[in-house]
Formats: sequence, C-alpha cells, structure tokens
Amino acid sequence: MLTLQERAAAISSEADEVAFFHDTVAEYTWARDVVGLAATTLRQVVQPIIEVCDFYDTVPWHLTSRKVDCYFAGPSKRAHRTIRQKMVRIDGFFAFLEQRYAGEILRRFGAAVESPIDPFNQPRHRGEFGLRIPPSKRATTEFFASWRKDLVHARKYPVAARDYVMAKIAYISGVRATELCSVRIGDVHWELGQWGRFVVQGKGARGSGPREREAYLFAEGRELLWWYIEEIRGEFADDPCDPCAPL
Repeated sequence: MLTLQERAAAISSEADEVAFFHDTVAEYTWARDVVGLAATTLRQVVQPIIEVCDFYDTVPWHLTSRKVDCYFAGPSKRAHRTIRQKMVRIDGFFAFLEQRYAGEILRRFGAAVESPIDPFNQPRHRGEFGLRIPPSKRATTEFFASWRKDLVHARKYPVAARDYVMAKIAYISGVRATELCSVRIGDVHWELGQWGRFVVQGKGARGSGPREREAYLFAEGRELLWWYIEEIRGEFADDPCDPCAPL
C-alpha cells in the first residue's frame, strides 16, 4: 500500500492513480469504522463510488456531474430512495477526499477534487458528513423534566400529555416512533417480567416484513404509562377499555 503522505513523484502513471484511489477507499473505511459503523454498513458506504468508477473505468477525481447523472438515470436507474442513498454516500466520500487529500491529488495527478453531486442533482435530504453526538443522560433528564413541568400550560392538555408520554416511552424502551404509533391498549402486558412489557410490530430484516417483538417498560416507563392510562387516556373520544383501541 502506498504511503498517502509521501512526497509527490515526478511522474505519476494511471496505475499510480488507481492504487492511490484504492488506498483512499481503505482509509475512508477505517475512518468510518472508528465512528462505530457495522461491517455491513462499511461495505455499503464505499460501494456506490466503486460502482460508478468501475463503470467508467476511472478514478473519483475524474468523475463529473454529467457522468454521475447519466449513470443513475440510465444503467443504474433504481428507486428514488436507493439513488438518494448512493448519491449521499458518493458525496460523503468526496467530502473525505476534499478534506484530507485534495492538495496531494492536485500535486500528484493535476486533478482538482470536486464532488460531482452539485446543487442540481444533490438529494433533498443530503445529511451531514460528521459524527452526531447524542445528548447526555443528564441533559435528557432535564429536558423531559422541563417538558412535564410545562404540560399544565398546554392549550390541549390531553394531547400534550399524550405526546410527552409517547416521546419518553420511546426514549425509555428504545422503540421506533412508527412502532409506538401502532401499539394498541391490548398490546400492553403489565404482568410480564418485573415491570411489564408491550408488543410492537418491528420492521423485520432483509425485507421479511413486520415482526412482533416485546419492548421493556422498566420501572420509570411502567409508572409513566400507568399514570397516562389512569388519568389521561379516558379524555379522548374512543373507548379506553377496548383492547383494540390505540394506546
């Protein structure tokens, strides 16, 4: 493997460019591995840029917006969501190149590093190239405490209390928002385990479709949900005693 920080050679061949490209792919994978991405995700992160470069038999810094557009509008035409994911990953790889090796690529190969994902073809939800740091446990606790304190000032108290309970149950149990929205009253089993559990329709794996799984309430979640069922749920128009009614 080439040493990426070595001095530029007087003359660089096409083989040198390809070798340098392979080295940057390896280092980009290492960088994303440090962030904590799973092995399967790491392969998906670099696959789109390799795919496009193999199709045109070139290296990334020779790609243009026109080439990328022609590829994804023609031979690699897929669902909009799939194309968007690939474009975001290509853009992320170029952000890595621009930050770490733009100068060396210009010096060694005479090519300027510029992402082919421009304002005209970039996905609407482009995302950010960087590490997102979640709030601390203390910050989250203070946030929910402040939210509950402000409930009494809400214009529609039952609705505000419901939203608060949904958000905190999602935080406590770790379920997805879409999973929590489909939970019915009969899906809550207070007798299971130490603090009770509730059944959610998980998204499944590899396109297998929704699968039922049990989520844990824990002590804090049980107390919160019991308060909601006893004091808030009956304020809504439907029958709170119907096990098929939404939670």
